Amino acid sequence: MAGADQEAVRNKQVTLKHYVSGFPKESDMCVITSSISLKIPQGSKDTVLLKNIYLSCDPYMRGRMSKSDSPSFVAPFQPGSLLNGYGVAKVVDSTHPNYEKGDLVWGFTGWEEYSLVTSPELLIKIQHTDAPLSYYTGILGMPGMTAYAGFYEVCSPKKGEYVYVSAASGAVGQLVGQFAKLVGCYVVGSAGSKEKVDLLTSKFGFDGAFNYKEEPDLDAALKRYFPEGIDIYFENVGGKMLDAVLLNMRLRGRIAVCGMISQYNLEKPEGVHNLMQVVGKRIRMEGFLAGDYYHLYSKYLDMILPFIKEGKMNYVEDVAEGIESAPAALVGLFSGKNVGKQLVLVDRQII
Repeated sequence: MAGADQEAVRNKQVTLKHYVSGFPKESDMCVITSSISLKIPQGSKDTVLLKNIYLSCDPYMRGRMSKSDSPSFVAPFQPGSLLNGYGVAKVVDSTHPNYEKGDLVWGFTGWEEYSLVTSPELLIKIQHTDAPLSYYTGILGMPGMTAYAGFYEVCSPKKGEYVYVSAASGAVGQLVGQFAKLVGCYVVGSAGSKEKVDLLTSKFGFDGAFNYKEEPDLDAALKRYFPEGIDIYFENVGGKMLDAVLLNMRLRGRIAVCGMISQYNLEKPEGVHNLMQVVGKRIRMEGFLAGDYYHLYSKYLDMILPFIKEGKMNYVEDVAEGIESAPAALVGLFSGKNVGKQLVLVDRQII
């Protein structure tokens, strides 16, 4: 006779209705209810059953909602299938030697209340629980590694350099700006509202900030904040912003290409017209993925955890509550509704 822990429980899930073109809408996704056993099926090796606590809303997920005929770094979602992405979870059951019931993990999980994970190598065990668990969707998770790798490893910053960060109040940008100040750089960021611009200077310590929506001439705006030019640009936006930045880069400047959110919902991506600047100014422009640098995660924790404890790093989160709120939270990223890192709290009872 099955024990209580083998009973099937309700499992709310977020699925993709159909491929998306243009800006995504809540109606492109739906929340369904299935059931799942709290015991891993007999004979399943190296499998972990998770109770999800937080889900991370990330801009790259937009690309996965469209049909793609060209190879990408991550596979697209399939219509009718479950969404997945980064999250924080608690192990309910495990047949994998590295995970035990009760362990806390972050990594790839389903957009659902419970997930049966057959590739637990995509999970990282949480060893430091003195920081908020939600931080593992952000400053202590993929966005943190993105900021760390792009700024330190790709751009090799030096004290006194001039740094510009677009989408600077987001999950990654807010960290890059603070890293730049810790190195001793001059840093300016752009964002899309007065509230976000104020955050950059008042909470994150940026030397300057501007609302790109209020700037009719981005080239002129950058010349106002960087009369001597830009040494490092942390690229989150693309399009017209990248074009303006190229005109303002200094000799041997570096551009870390993290993302291009202005292009994700366009049927036809905008062209970049000032690429010849790369030649004359000997600019190094490099795209990267956080996953390329996960082997440095322990090194990153050694750096960032003391900064958090000493109050040298601030981190702002925008938390939507309940899995039913996940579609709206994800869609909101592309109109700038979120202030700080957007995440979804799936289960308040575990934290």
